Amino acid sequence: LVYERHGEPPAVVLLKDLEVPKLGDSDVHVKMLAAPINPADVNMIQGTYAILSPLPAVGGNEGVGEVLEVGSRVTALKPGDWVIPADAGLGTWRTRGVFPEEMLLKVPRDIPVLCAATLSVNPCTAFRMLADFETLAPGDSVIQNAANSGVGQAVIQIAKASGIKTINVVRDRPDLPQLVERLMALGADHVVTEEMLRKPEMKDIFKSIPKPRLALNCVGGKSTTEMLRHLQPKGTMVTYGGMAKQPVMVPVSAFIFRDVRLRGFWMTQWRKDHARGE
Repeated sequence: LVYERHGEPPAVVLLKDLEVPKLGDSDVHVKMLAAPINPADVNMIQGTYAILSPLPAVGGNEGVGEVLEVGSRVTALKPGDWVIPADAGLGTWRTRGVFPEEMLLKVPRDIPVLCAATLSVNPCTAFRMLADFETLAPGDSVIQNAANSGVGQAVIQIAKASGIKTINVVRDRPDLPQLVERLMALGADHVVTEEMLRKPEMKDIFKSIPKPRLALNCVGGKSTTEMLRHLQPKGTMVTYGGMAKQPVMVPVSAFIFRDVRLRGFWMTQWRKDHARGE
């Protein structure tokens, strides 16, 4: 799926049959097994993302493929291995591709194909945000909005495995009971709507768990402001998305009297700042 100019995906993305490039000594021939569609994929096609692929480009930043053939100098991969992109911009919306070895990471074959295809962005983002901004111990709590997003679901599962309690904020909707049930089955401790954040009943939650020292924000606007009210003094709010397309609004009192910290996170930048082995 190729785009030669930026614009809305239905208008600029075209299905094309292309020749698979010749395999070089350090190249890997990959058969794609699955590739998702993320907001970042759409933003790159629109030309609004922080990084853009040179045009013409193949869409897709994430996915999993099976190695079919390797060049003579390839040592870490062999036919049959599963691989995912080592960084954004690989162009995964294709049936086959030839890539330099260093652009791929080997992953186990014994995990579900859809989990492997969505491994390199959302779960990594969730893990790094839980690990890098506050030193959390079993029994501590985290609050997050967009809890039903890919990152949000990963946060729930990683926190549950680490003994960390989660307060998960979602938008009200007709199927709210089913969503709550699904998130609780993943390991969520509490699921509340954005409207519930403003109600006195929120105090009941903190009778059994401590107030969070970490808040994860993917929305912006009022959701962020209300979530911030429940953060501990000297707590940290990490913004990694802005789905409401509204600014992060923080009361002056939160800075003066509770000394809250505002941080940001972008998985692509983290990869740039750290060695491949990390």
